[in-house]
Amino acid sequence: MKRSLFKLGFSFMVLVATGICAPGMSASANEAYHLGVALGLSGPGSLYSQEGLKGTELAVEEINAQGGFLGKHPIQLFVRDTLTQPDAGANKVRELVQEDRVRCVIGTYSSAVAIAIKPVCRENRVLHIAAISNSETITKDDFSPYTFSVVPNSYMQAKAVALAVEEFSREKGWSQYVTLASDYEWGRSTQENFVEILKQIVPEIKLKEEFWPALGETEFYPYIRKMIVEKPDFIYGSLASKDNEYWLNQAKTFGLFELVPYQGSLISVSELIAMGDQLPRGVIGLTRAPFFAHMDEPMMSTFVKNYLGRHGQYPSDWAVLHYDAVYALKQGIEKAGSIESP
Repeated sequence: MKRSLFKLGFSFMVLVATGICAPGMSASANEAYHLGVALGLSGPGSLYSQEGLKGTELAVEEINAQGGFLGKHPIQLFVRDTLTQPDAGANKVRELVQEDRVRCVIGTYSSAVAIAIKPVCRENRVLHIAAISNSETITKDDFSPYTFSVVPNSYMQAKAVALAVEEFSREKGWSQYVTLASDYEWGRSTQENFVEILKQIVPEIKLKEEFWPALGETEFYPYIRKMIVEKPDFIYGSLASKDNEYWLNQAKTFGLFELVPYQGSLISVSELIAMGDQLPRGVIGLTRAPFFAHMDEPMMSTFVKNYLGRHGQYPSDWAVLHYDAVYALKQGIEKAGSIESP
């Protein structure tokens, strides 16, 4: 968390110092800072998004208790539900910019939605911080100086799993596999990166079949049956939120993981809390911001204590990342010494 805050803070310093902010939005003394949040509070992304909002709200309350940004600009939060749909997300962000006059938008769930809101923020010269969405495309392609990310991207995830699979494959003699990934930007980006990296480091392992359930899929038994017929040495997965929960429960009920090893699953703190002992063992699981790996960091330990006290449970990856995003913005503003726009 500390490292990401430093890097983002420097980037925000450059942006604000060079006058890259919303046009016509010069700040007066003690003016409230309008901060937008665009999340999939309904639809397939609701689980992660609700937790992300809790992290955002806690950060805002802490900063406002000290007077707001720079000690004099209290944060006013404006929240919109993107419905986890790109068109709806873009429209909601336009509302945030045009009606609520936000200076920054944090969000959203679904990389496809993040990519859809990116040009809206660029056109209006409003900062955009992606805190859950993590397709590398968000910051890699169609570059925008207004869009930032505080989350490990899909290339990083895929490479980490590919390196682990390389080691396992040599031990176990794996030679073929299938993939299961949600059919939208993040699922495809993560799957494609994994397939390409694995091909480079272990070219003898062959991809037999690709399965692409729609985002929001609830019925995975047809895919499970087809996988058993294919008889792969392992399955690589790229599913998240409710889709992931449905898949893991149905695959375990069917006994799939006893037949075929499952690698690359996104098992965030959300899944650990929701499923616990029901999670399959022996898989390569990924997290994005596990609080328990950073408890030696004072900022993290304080956040966990406050979050646990308020919500009665430990913070998920998504709460951590959204909390981090607000403090990254704070650090950037402090380095610039102003929230003013030209």
